Amino acid sequence: MRMNGWSVTIITVGALLALTSFGCAARQQEGQQPWDAAAQRASAAASRAETAAGRAEAAAQRAESAASRVEAAADRAEAAASRVEQRFSRRLYK
Repeated sequence: MRMNGWSVTIITVGALLALTSFGCAARQQEGQQPWDAAAQRASAAASRAETAAGRAEAAAQRAESAASRVEAAADRAEAAASRVEQRFSRRLYK
């Protein structure tokens, strides 16, 4: 029995689709699942975020320490200015 062009084309396309779909399914099962890679990326991003939060906390502590030193220096400067003012006012009133 002789086959016409359409039936040969349909059989060929069907065979190619079957081969490619089975080949893709086999390759997908051998490799990592897509959600595994996404989970690894999310875990790495969380780790980087935690590290950044630690650095930000350390920077905030350093800024707080610097602010307290500036406040102490301002208190000392104010006390020194007060002493100078007292000495100067004593000299004026003598």
